[in-house]
Amino acid sequence: MWRFGARSIARRLFLASAAACIVVLTAAGLVLTALYRDTAEAALDDQLSVYLRALVANIAASRDEAGDAGQLAEPQFDLPFSGWYWQVTRLDVSPPDIRASRSLFASRLPRLPEADADPDQDGRRRGNVVGPDKKPLHMLERVINAGDQGQFLVQVAATTQTVDQQVKEFEIDLGVTFFILALLLVAAMGIQVRYGLRPLRQLRRDVVAVRRGRAEGVSGEFPREIAPLADELNLLIGANREIVERARIQVGNLAHALKTPLSVIVNEADAEDSPLARKVSEQAEVMRDQVKFYLDRARAATRAGAIGASADAAAALAAMERAFAKIYPAIDLAVDCPSDLRFRGEKQDFDDMAGNLIDNACKWAKAEARVTVEPLNSPDRDRLFLRLTIDDDGPGLVAERREEAMRRGRRLDESKPGSGLGLSIVADLAAAYGGRLELADSPLGGLRALLTLPALPRD
Repeated sequence: MWRFGARSIARRLFLASAAACIVVLTAAGLVLTALYRDTAEAALDDQLSVYLRALVANIAASRDEAGDAGQLAEPQFDLPFSGWYWQVTRLDVSPPDIRASRSLFASRLPRLPEADADPDQDGRRRGNVVGPDKKPLHMLERVINAGDQGQFLVQVAATTQTVDQQVKEFEIDLGVTFFILALLLVAAMGIQVRYGLRPLRQLRRDVVAVRRGRAEGVSGEFPREIAPLADELNLLIGANREIVERARIQVGNLAHALKTPLSVIVNEADAEDSPLARKVSEQAEVMRDQVKFYLDRARAATRAGAIGASADAAAALAAMERAFAKIYPAIDLAVDCPSDLRFRGEKQDFDDMAGNLIDNACKWAKAEARVTVEPLNSPDRDRLFLRLTIDDDGPGLVAERREEAMRRGRRLDESKPGSGLGLSIVADLAAAYGGRLELADSPLGGLRALLTLPALPRD
């Protein structure tokens, strides 16, 4: 049971409360049943005591030498084997003289064992014996000395079946009552747990809103036990944004700091026409590409760790479709994206990745390019993904060279413009967000690019 509730505080509280309720009600039922049995047995004992005193009084009032117990004014003592019996035995004669109720018929009551029943202050001994028809009896007996009339053993017994039946009926009534009470208590505990944990659910919703980019922080009033956690979360979110912003500034400063010296080197090399100048210019361009690549990668890694960033995939792709339609008017570009899909990350990074792939597809396509976006099914709602599929009808790429195409700075065809960094940047950006880029054969006859990226849950 505890393993079943280990992953849920509400379930653990509910199971613990329900278990405690069951234990308490069970213990209370057992105690009340025992008390009721004691009360019923005490009532039977008192009733038998009255009959015992009546018999003793009859013997004391008798004038004949044998003693006369008479008859008790109770019809059950006259019915054969009714379960109610009395017996008076004169002990000072041999054989003992026995007088008994008509209910005993031809049977006799046994004596209580001496070791099992000690006399009380009135000389009465009580205990349980097996009577006629092998039925259990509760019996009281007392030895009295009537002087000249003799010594008598007076016994009164009654069946315990009546007490057992009363206790059984009490147990049934008590069980039904406690069962209804348990259901009400369990329902009340469920409501209490749900109400008590409602601030935690609100806090979770606020954190989800921050993660999805719909809120700047956790807002609202919380109980004293949770308010410090909400404040710490807001401080953590603020610190994260501050770190991201500081990293962006530092990366930008580094880019500007390197840009000027490289431009000076390139300009000075272009001013001369010599092998050294051409080599310097060539290497300076390589350095510029390398600096741009690693700065972009640093920016992406910084933005990927930001909290609350998200981008509307459909809107971003619609803008790209319009832009590339103007750049490549001869290419039939079609985009299909659900309107409720959102990328979990910075919009600029989504534009860079999708833009690079669409530009590459349009650049190599003969007449047609297709972009399809779909959500990927995942059992974990906190790790959802979307997939962009970009197809073209160009020359394609053999499987052996696809991995090489995603390496930094590799250009497999110098006839098209570019630096060879596009696919590698996309692959690195996707990896920074926990996604991936894959290349495959396209149904259109060219290359298919499969870009998997983290997504937000669809509302």
